[in-house]
Amino acid sequence: MRLSRTIPAALTALAVSTALAPTAAAADHPAAPGDTVTLPLRKAIAALETRAERRTGYERAKFKHWIDEDRDGCNTRNEVLLSEAITAPDKSAGCKLTGGTWRSAYDDTTINGPSGLDIDHFVPLAEAWDSGAYEWSAKDRERYANDLADDRSLIAVSAKTNRSKADQDPASWMPPAHSYRCTYVTTWTTVKTRWGLSIDTSEKAALERVAAECPNVPIKVELAR
Repeated sequence: MRLSRTIPAALTALAVSTALAPTAAAADHPAAPGDTVTLPLRKAIAALETRAERRTGYERAKFKHWIDEDRDGCNTRNEVLLSEAITAPDKSAGCKLTGGTWRSAYDDTTINGPSGLDIDHFVPLAEAWDSGAYEWSAKDRERYANDLADDRSLIAVSAKTNRSKADQDPASWMPPAHSYRCTYVTTWTTVKTRWGLSIDTSEKAALERVAAECPNVPIKVELAR
């Protein structure tokens, strides 16, 4: 459902799973879109390309969203709300959602009704641009902005925390819920790996600092680029 930029050289050393052997290493070919890579969190951070960010030319409109990719009447925002609801909302014509209950992981808060929620791009659109998406085609940026193929890419959170986060990376913003920070760093690393995005030096230091206090869990993700 997704697709292409050059995979960072460090990723060629990752364990690459194949359709025939989902957990087997395949070191005989470089990691490529569609491959699944698996490696421990700290090695995944180390494998990300480190380079300076570039904000020049960024406009939010360059990432088309929210679309209705499967044409079922519900756009990406509503698809995430429906999939993450603790208590399912009522759905009426035009995929209008009312009622329902969600848990906002960033601040460990229960939200009643969809109006108090934002759908956060786990790695914000501006951060993705800075980290390599400025080189992508418009179609690839659309794919990124509506990535439902990996449920870690988008998350329903309280509007308050999403707007507090804005376009910041982990060097300048972490979730208020301390219990979620290991998951946050793991997911951030996963999304950057999935899309072949780079990290800058302060971002890398922040990821490594938090990850050092977290279980060195394996990250497993299908590469989109």
